[in-house]
Amino acid sequence: MIAGLHNGAGFELQDIKFNNISGPELDALQEKVGSYEALFSRRAMKFRSLGLADKKLTEADYRQLILEEYTFLKRPVIVVDNRVFTGSSRKNVESVLKLL
Repeated sequence: MIAGLHNGAGFELQDIKFNNISGPELDALQEKVGSYEALFSRRAMKFRSLGLADKKLTEADYRQLILEEYTFLKRPVIVVDNRVFTGSSRKNVESVLKLL
């Protein structure tokens, strides 16, 4: 997705694999999108291997899981002004490009 956005020019890129998202950063994103669940990736391999698909997760659970394991954060996360786009869908790429 980043390659489709002017090759990342003009962006601050945070590689969460090496520089994990902090609690305050995650909380700020949650305030913009409305829930931690909206930032949570169910595609992460650990989602099924940990049996999370069979559990009813709370907002606190989503927050803690994202902070403990970077793969639970839906990626990429792009913030433009006060809007947050998560995931690499074509719709997100097109929406971000329209704002730029």
